[in-house]
Amino acid sequence: MSCCLLEFGRVQGLRQVRDFLFPKQNQTGPEAENAQAGTADFILPDHIIHSIPPTFSLPVENELTWDDTDWGSWENPDSKEDGTQAEVEEQQQSAPWLQDCVLCLSPCLDLLVIAREHKAAFLSAKWRTEEMTLTVSWSGTLSAEEGECISSVICIPLASQKRSSTGHPDWTCIVVGFTSGYVRFYTESGVLLLAQLLHEDPVLRLKCRTYEIPRHPGVTEQHEELSILYPAALVTIDGFSLFQSLRACRNQVARAAAAGSDVIQPPPLAYKKWGLQDMDTITDHCSIGITTLSVFDQMKNASILGGFHASVKGSPPAMSQYITVGGGPYTGFYYAIEGSSQPLLSHVALAVASKLTSALFSAASGWLGWKSKNEDESVQKQKPKVEPATPLPVRFGLPDSRRHGESICLSACNTMAGVTDDFGRVTLLDVARGIALRMWKGYRDAQLGWVQVSEARGERDIATSPSMPRRHAQFLVIYAPRRGILEVWGTQHGPRVGAFTVGKHCRLLYAGHRLMGVNSVTIQGWQIHTQQVCLFDPVNGSLRAVTIPFHLALSDKKSERAKDMHLLRRLTSLLRSREVEPALLESEAQSVLLDIKHPANKKQALESLLSNKNAPVSCLTNVTRALLASLKEQDPEAVDESLLQFCSSQLKLLQLYTDVQLLHTPDTSPTETEHLSFSGIEEDLARVGPILQRYTEINSRPSVSFAQESGGPLPVRTFLSQLEWVNGELRVIKQPDTDWTQLGSFLFWGCLSGQSPLQRVCETLQESGISPQQLLSLLLTVWLNKEKEVLKCTDTFSILHTLLSTLSSMKGAVDESWDGQSISPWWQQVRTACVQSESAAAALLAAVVAHRVAKSAITKLAESKFQEGWECVSLELEQWVVCIKQLEDVLALQTLLCLPPPQGSTGDAVTRCSVKTLLESGRGGVADYVSKLIFRQGVPPELLRNILQRRGENQPTEQPLHHGENERLEELLECVCQRFPSSLSPDVLFAHCSWEHVVQWNKDPEVGQYLEWSVEFLKMISNPHIQLGISAMMWHTFIVKRFSAAAFLMEKVGKAPKERLCRRDVGMGDVAVKSFMGTCVQLLQALMEADSGVEEVSAPDVCIEEVWSSAEGPVSIVELAMDQRSVHYPLVQHHYVLASLLHAAMTFSLRLKPLSLFDSKGKNAFFRDLTSIQLLPSGDMDPNLVAVRQEFLMSVLTGCVKALAEAEENGVKRSGSEDTWPSVCMELTSVLQVNTDTLRRHLVCELYNQGLDVRAEEVMMEVEDKDVLGSQLLVLTGQRLSFSLLHSQSQTKPNMELLARLPPTLCTWLKAMDPSELRCPSVPLSQSSRLINKVIEMLPENHAQYSLALHLLEAVDSLQAEP
Repeated sequence: MSCCLLEFGRVQGLRQVRDFLFPKQNQTGPEAENAQAGTADFILPDHIIHSIPPTFSLPVENELTWDDTDWGSWENPDSKEDGTQAEVEEQQQSAPWLQDCVLCLSPCLDLLVIAREHKAAFLSAKWRTEEMTLTVSWSGTLSAEEGECISSVICIPLASQKRSSTGHPDWTCIVVGFTSGYVRFYTESGVLLLAQLLHEDPVLRLKCRTYEIPRHPGVTEQHEELSILYPAALVTIDGFSLFQSLRACRNQVARAAAAGSDVIQPPPLAYKKWGLQDMDTITDHCSIGITTLSVFDQMKNASILGGFHASVKGSPPAMSQYITVGGGPYTGFYYAIEGSSQPLLSHVALAVASKLTSALFSAASGWLGWKSKNEDESVQKQKPKVEPATPLPVRFGLPDSRRHGESICLSACNTMAGVTDDFGRVTLLDVARGIALRMWKGYRDAQLGWVQVSEARGERDIATSPSMPRRHAQFLVIYAPRRGILEVWGTQHGPRVGAFTVGKHCRLLYAGHRLMGVNSVTIQGWQIHTQQVCLFDPVNGSLRAVTIPFHLALSDKKSERAKDMHLLRRLTSLLRSREVEPALLESEAQSVLLDIKHPANKKQALESLLSNKNAPVSCLTNVTRALLASLKEQDPEAVDESLLQFCSSQLKLLQLYTDVQLLHTPDTSPTETEHLSFSGIEEDLARVGPILQRYTEINSRPSVSFAQESGGPLPVRTFLSQLEWVNGELRVIKQPDTDWTQLGSFLFWGCLSGQSPLQRVCETLQESGISPQQLLSLLLTVWLNKEKEVLKCTDTFSILHTLLSTLSSMKGAVDESWDGQSISPWWQQVRTACVQSESAAAALLAAVVAHRVAKSAITKLAESKFQEGWECVSLELEQWVVCIKQLEDVLALQTLLCLPPPQGSTGDAVTRCSVKTLLESGRGGVADYVSKLIFRQGVPPELLRNILQRRGENQPTEQPLHHGENERLEELLECVCQRFPSSLSPDVLFAHCSWEHVVQWNKDPEVGQYLEWSVEFLKMISNPHIQLGISAMMWHTFIVKRFSAAAFLMEKVGKAPKERLCRRDVGMGDVAVKSFMGTCVQLLQALMEADSGVEEVSAPDVCIEEVWSSAEGPVSIVELAMDQRSVHYPLVQHHYVLASLLHAAMTFSLRLKPLSLFDSKGKNAFFRDLTSIQLLPSGDMDPNLVAVRQEFLMSVLTGCVKALAEAEENGVKRSGSEDTWPSVCMELTSVLQVNTDTLRRHLVCELYNQGLDVRAEEVMMEVEDKDVLGSQLLVLTGQRLSFSLLHSQSQTKPNMELLARLPPTLCTWLKAMDPSELRCPSVPLSQSSRLINKVIEMLPENHAQYSLALHLLEAVDSLQAEP
């Protein structure tokens, strides 16, 4: 186990960030020309970089420096020859544009900041399953002063103050330092919280120190703080004060953005400001915290500083230590005595981001201190008051006039620090003593980081010394970009424990702090999720973390654990190599195992060897035997008992694997054929034979299957992973069914398929040590999961009989106290496996064979206790009879469910069922399975009713069918219905089919046929109680929501809505809405009919077959329907009227506001629960409302007549719906209080108007007011005659002469007629003559228009008499 570099996330959108920070219009110089020429264009996975940034000149760098592109080539000697061109391309592709940016990654890995000049981009973490990506969440300009640029950034996650917090941050604050001296604090969304000007020089570096638990009792507890470095000053802000101020400012900004309420001014920041003296230049710093000198060091310092007569205080003073790097001296150590300087209090300058609206600024003017525009401008021009710094001289340093320090990185334990300089050196400092411990050279432009690793305490260490603190190791991580290598070094004088070849333009991101706002109380029980060091590769956007095991800190010559780890790595590399001779593998593995000292490492090495897939069995056996022998030769007290038992158990398993593997070889020894005959099995097979044959035929269709991993035996590593020794007994480890099948096949399938000798297999299994119960489970698992292979072999039944007999005779299988009158756990295990299996045929065969074995055992037991001639009656046999009957029923049902769906349909996978699933699905489980099949097969309701009617007449055919799929479906459905006469009674099956179709319609409302068939199935239910319950559940579960949406939509638009509106509000198209309304009418009509018949018929009893009486589970649909409350008939009728009106409007595209046809009582009653009592309209209705209703019904009749005429004109066969609309309108008149006779007269006129005289005469007989109808038809007759005489294109001379002979009154009246109102003006004269005769019959002789009618009759007769 060595250190590794693991990728934990990726950064996406780098191209977007680069284009934002480096606008293309700013590219100048030769680099931009190269970009235009296309010489440096390349494509990366997440972004495209077009050219090298102008701040980096690659040719000059190569001229002024040596060529170090082959540094680290010793790590991979083949890469230089094979990939020279690839390296050049990679150098071009890895254009270091990020080197000119300021990067900062939050220690919680949830936020990355990339900034340059005055712009910045925030990238937040997003999780996809287990992969973390950082994507751009905000980008913009951060600078507020003219000419200032971003110089330093730090991300500080703030701990949550909630009690339920477990260590995750509440939010992250981004602190940005500028060249103007300002330090600004932002949220993750770019909202400015604080802006502080504590010094007027540029900010060089921002660093943070957070709380850490003291490792030892004598270590001083460090407080949190934020340190800001300027060229000649250092400002430290107290962490607690900063934490409270940031929380208060964030809350105020949130309140101002929400409501603009007045808020309290946040507390001022407490900070200290030191003027760093005696150093020429300062580039970086680190704050060590409060330190206390020992008494000796105190006296030594006093003597050096004050001489022989210096006075020494009684207690050493507490001091804050700071270390700076730069020049003159190279490293400076500063000590500030606590109490020498009082903390300064700054006035908090609050601000908000520019994204907030002007309303926010006006609302927040009180707490921001803004009053007017002029005052605001004057305030902005005036800079805040800057407090003077307290001088702080350097106490000592590391003088080196030529060396200039570039950066310093403090370790997590505050005892060591790494310093980089311009000479390409990395220096390790002892912080307490102020000396250089170690120096590395050849690391120009190096980037540093620290990793602190805690020792993992084992159980033995906890038991021996539970109170001893854990050890910690410090590792220094150095990234050398010139060489493209990342190294890990042990400190203080440890070796290099890891090296990784990485890109040359990566960035090593090391935060150096954790969560702010944590103290010794809140940290108890938290698991703070932070990362110490990670490497960011801009080429592919990957973020990789350095993982180091603790034992690498112990890598000296005397460390046995390190040596063991080396041997373990050697064995691992050997096992990974594929081309290794078995002899070499055996010798090397044996040598390594014997050389390893620690038992835990020895066991780990043996487990690695045993889990290797390439190691042969002989090698594993020999190595395990040698290790076991070496352990037995040692002192028994010094040998680890667990390792000894592990080796012994694994050796036994390997021997068993070898024995079983030998049985798989073909048996060539001559044996006599054994004819097994057991009474009763032939009768059982003959009984279930037809069902099995049907099942086999249907499941013999070709299907897609996947080959197993190997055609050989079970791999030895799989065998070892599935068996274990526990207390001297070999047990099978519980795994998923696939693993049990694989192990069971290895043990039993060779015997079941006839390839292995049966007797030897039985003997080997008896001697294996595996319990009979687990052997039985393995046998049943392989039998049930290899159903197709079992059905193909004819001898498997006798072999299974022998195996079950052998296993049941083993010691511990059947309890010796079993007397046959109680249930045996052994045979109950067999029944449980068969009942739970979804392989119906294999389960039935196993149950039949096991039944015969159990019956034989019970018979022998009874003969030993009773005399011959007595028939044994056993509770065990009764259980078998019930189990076999259930399995036969399930096989018949499964055969039906295996029918393939019709061609062209996208059916789901075949539904599998078992006895257990049927018992757990309740009383309606069988009907539910069959209804789903009927839906999948697309069986029409009429066909299903015919099949159920023939169920008692014809017996199912025992011979397999060879005709069409429809006939096979009918035959199998009849067979299943006969086996489940109660569960699949017509009413129950119709109810389930109706419910299944409405459920499927709810999933796809566009298919209106589903709902139509659902209502048809509903109408077929004969019992009104079931019909009422199903229809009521359908209404309030699926229908009423869409029905009300359609009604409100039509009320809103005032007409039949179009496609887009229907899909938006109702969830289906306009054509589907039309079908939906018609089905709603039928559903409500069926609901009313069922409610009317409930009192006449008693409620039925929900029955189930006796063998399935133990079924428990969810309540069936029929039982739910029986529990429904009775509906309120007038309320159902009220909805029926509305549904009829909506259906008419959608059918004939009429203008209608349906709810406007009802008064306030009627509107309030709509869409209520049908079982509730609502206040419905009663008494006489408003005449205006009645007139509107009458007008709409007349429009419906007009549309109906038009549709009828178009159907007859086009020769289309009528669907019958046109004929029903008149009766529907007449039915609605009584409820809507519309005069029925008025509608009939309108219908007669419309039929005559359309030229449908025959139909009009049929309706005319039902009209009561003949006088009014006669007057209306007289006008219609005049229009017809006027068209023939005056407006016809074929006007003849006789017609003109007839017109001249007509009486002047009649002639004037005909000229006043408008034939354009007739939709069918050209009607034969015979029909007009018949019509006028009808009019004369209806008009009384004293009627004012009677004479006019006689003149019309004469005119028509004259026209008919003309040749």
